[in-house]
Amino acid sequence: MEGLAARNMAALTVSNYPITVSSRRKMLKNELGFFFNVPRLQIVATICVPRAATGGGTDSCVAVPVKEDFADEEDYVKAGGSEISFVQMQKEKRMDLQSKLSDKLPRILASDGTLDLVVIGCGPAGLALAAASAKLGLKVGLIGPDLPFTNNYGVWEDEFKDLGLECCIEHVWRDTIVYLDDNDPIFIGRAYGRVSRHLLHEELLKRCAGSGVSYLSTKVERIVEASSGQRLVECEGNVVVPCRLVTVASGAASGKFLEYNVGGPRVSVQTAYGVEVEVEKSPYDPSLMVFMDYRDYTNHRVQSLESQYPTFLYAMAMSPTRIFFEETCLASKEAMPFDLLKKKLMSRLETMGVRIMQTYEEEWSYIPVGGSLPNTEQKNLAFGAAASMVHPATGYSVVRSLSEAPKYASVIASILEQDNIKNTKLGSKVVPENISMQAWNALWPMERKRQRAFFLFGLALILQLDTEGIRTFFDSFFRLPKWMSQGFLGSTLSSVDLVLFALYMFVIAPNDMRKRLINHLLSDPTGNIMVKTYLSL
Repeated sequence: MEGLAARNMAALTVSNYPITVSSRRKMLKNELGFFFNVPRLQIVATICVPRAATGGGTDSCVAVPVKEDFADEEDYVKAGGSEISFVQMQKEKRMDLQSKLSDKLPRILASDGTLDLVVIGCGPAGLALAAASAKLGLKVGLIGPDLPFTNNYGVWEDEFKDLGLECCIEHVWRDTIVYLDDNDPIFIGRAYGRVSRHLLHEELLKRCAGSGVSYLSTKVERIVEASSGQRLVECEGNVVVPCRLVTVASGAASGKFLEYNVGGPRVSVQTAYGVEVEVEKSPYDPSLMVFMDYRDYTNHRVQSLESQYPTFLYAMAMSPTRIFFEETCLASKEAMPFDLLKKKLMSRLETMGVRIMQTYEEEWSYIPVGGSLPNTEQKNLAFGAAASMVHPATGYSVVRSLSEAPKYASVIASILEQDNIKNTKLGSKVVPENISMQAWNALWPMERKRQRAFFLFGLALILQLDTEGIRTFFDSFFRLPKWMSQGFLGSTLSSVDLVLFALYMFVIAPNDMRKRLINHLLSDPTGNIMVKTYLSL
C-alpha cells in the first residue's frame, strides 16, 4: 500500500507506457577459464508513477520486466504475470526509515576469496538465513538489490514472541474476529499483531552486521559450476563471486537459478489490494482485528465481474479513525486483477458507510501459492518462497522462513564442515560431489512433503468453492479445536495430525460440504497425489 490519492489510481498496464530497449552484457567462460562478455538484448517496460506512490518528492519511473526476462511462463506468473506493473511498483516503494544494506554491511571483495555460502535475495528469508549462517562461523555473502521491506506483515503475536521478535510488532489486538454472514461473528481468541516493516528490517540487518555478513548490491545473472566443484555467482558489472554453496532466496520467481519438478500442480495466486486511510468513523470495534469479513456487501445486486471472485475484507485499526483495509482474494487460478480488487473494496466501504478523509498508503500484494517443489537433486539450494515454503492454502510464509532459518543454517554448516574433513583426509585431488542433497533433504523431508500434499489438496478445494461454499468451509474450520485450526494456519500440524484435522472437519461439516469433500478426494488430481504421498515410505 502507498499514499496515492484514489483519483490518481487508474489501472496501469505495460501497453500504456513507452517500451525502452537496453542491452545487458552477459558473461561466459571459455575453456581457459577467462571470462568474456556477450551482449544480451533485454526488453524493459517503463511506467511513470505519481510521486505519492513512491513516497518521493517527484514523479518517478519504474522499470517493469517482461516475459522474456523469465525462465518460462510459470516463472513469469510467479513474478506478477498480468499484474506485474503493480508488483514492481510495490517492490520499489520508498521506505525512508529503513537503512540501506550497503551502509551497514561490508562489501564483498575479491580479496575475500571463496565464501562458504552466498545467499541471493534480501527479503526477510534471505537476511534471516544469512545472519543465522554467519553466526555459526561461516563466511557468508549476501547478494541482491538494496530494496526495503514494502509489504505489510500481520502475524499471530505468540508466533513472533517465540521467535524473539516481539520488539518488531508495532500494534497488537488482543482478539481477532471473523464475519462470515449476517449471523453472529466468530471470535478466534488469539492476539494478532502488525509488524513494523522498519523494525523488522533493522533487526534482521543488525543480526547480519553483528555476525559478519558481507554484501553486494547487484543483480545475479546466473550461477555456474567450476571444475573444482565451487559455485560461481555471476553478477551484473562483470563481477564473479566464488563460493562453496549458493542458496537462492530471491522470491517465488527464481526459475533462472533453480529447477522445479515437472508435472506438478499449476501455480495459483493470492492477490490483495489495501489502503491505509483516515476515516470519519470506523465500522468496526478498533480493539479487534478483523481477520476476515466475507459478508455480502452488495445486498444481492446485479452480478458484476468483480463479484465472480470470492473475496474478504481484512482490517487493522491503528486508532479509532486510522485503519488499514485490504480486499483479499484468498486464491484463484488466474490472478484477480488489482483494479477489480480496488473497485470491490471501495464499493464495500461505500456500502458500509465508510467515508475516507485521507489516504496514507496503498498496497498491492501478490503471492503465488501452490506449484511444484524444487528438484531436490540440484546443486543450488533455495529458501523461503523460492523453495516453495509458502503455505499453499493460506499464503503465509514469513514466520516459517524466520523460524526455520537457524535450523537450515545449522544443516548447511554441518554439511560444509563434513566436506572440509573429507577433503582434508583425501587431499586436494577430490572429485566434486553434490553435497547440496543433504541440505535439500533437511528442508524437504518426506514428512514435509506429506504436509504440503495435504495443503495442496486444500488449495484445490478452495479454488472450486464459490463465496457461499467458502463461508460454509470456514464456519466448520473455526469450530475446530484451537490446536487444529492454529496448527493448520501455522504449518505445525504433523501429517498424522492433518488426517485427524480432515476427519474432524468431515464430522462437523454440513452434508453438502461433506459431499464436496468426498467428490474432491475422488475426482481431483490433488486427492490422488495426496494419498500416494502419504503412502510413500
